[in-house]
Amino acid sequence: MPFLEITVPCTEREQPRYERALEDVGALAVVLADAHADAPDEQAIFEPGVGETPLWGELLLTALFPAETPQALLLHALAAVDDGLDWSRAQFRDVADQDWERAWMDQYEPLRFGERTWIVPWNHDLPEGADAADAAVVRLDPGLAFGSGTHPTTALCLQWLDGLAREGVLDQADVLDFGCGSGILALAALKLGAKRAVGVDNDPQALTATHDNAERNGVADRLAVFAPSDEPVHTYPVVVANILASALVALADTLASRVAPGGHIALSGILAGQEDEVIARYAQWFDDLQADQLEDWMRVSGRRRD
Repeated sequence: MPFLEITVPCTEREQPRYERALEDVGALAVVLADAHADAPDEQAIFEPGVGETPLWGELLLTALFPAETPQALLLHALAAVDDGLDWSRAQFRDVADQDWERAWMDQYEPLRFGERTWIVPWNHDLPEGADAADAAVVRLDPGLAFGSGTHPTTALCLQWLDGLAREGVLDQADVLDFGCGSGILALAALKLGAKRAVGVDNDPQALTATHDNAERNGVADRLAVFAPSDEPVHTYPVVVANILASALVALADTLASRVAPGGHIALSGILAGQEDEVIARYAQWFDDLQADQLEDWMRVSGRRRD
């Protein structure tokens, strides 16, 4: 069905009140966007750190309502819910029907990482090469979670996992995917030979997407998902964390403690120029730390001292 779209500007401090008011009057969906996305000096937010919900200083809130919703009545209802907010700047637009969550999939093609790893949309035929007997194929539907393989930070981690598989490191190993998003890295590890995997994320949508993708790939019995507060404390021979440099630095003690002696770690979500700080933070626990770059992004990897 078509929709009525309402967009209202607000500050980060006001955002929870605006969003709550829109939801209270029956919004079908609410989306946040940077009010200055085109500004050359504006910093993009790709994924929040675990336990964080960072926002831009000034935002645009966009909500969808059924197309037949009267605009004047909607504004009256919003003012009644919270008359301390300024709804006079709200703008309306009629939006044609579309499957918003699936629209991007039309442009999403299968991707190969390393020698054996393939990420294939769940509704796409297997391409040539992905049908090989030793191919590690992940059938993916990211849903609303971060992680489709198209971003360089994810690609760097997939290439690293594929390399570990070539060395035999993943064979029957347990793997921790910290900041799992869609579950793409944990799933790839399992398809490459890992025995079990654990995914941790602070976003409930990410935990849902990871669980759904695990079922889609037939590995739900080998992949467990947890919020950070519920994560059982274990050590793993392989740990991968694709979050942000600031979160990697803040969580260094936690992540280092999850790596078994002699185990391997990969840290991604690091912009070029931030890798030295990450390396310095982890050098007290890890040897052979190295940084690899793809476009503007870095991956730091190393091995835990025995």
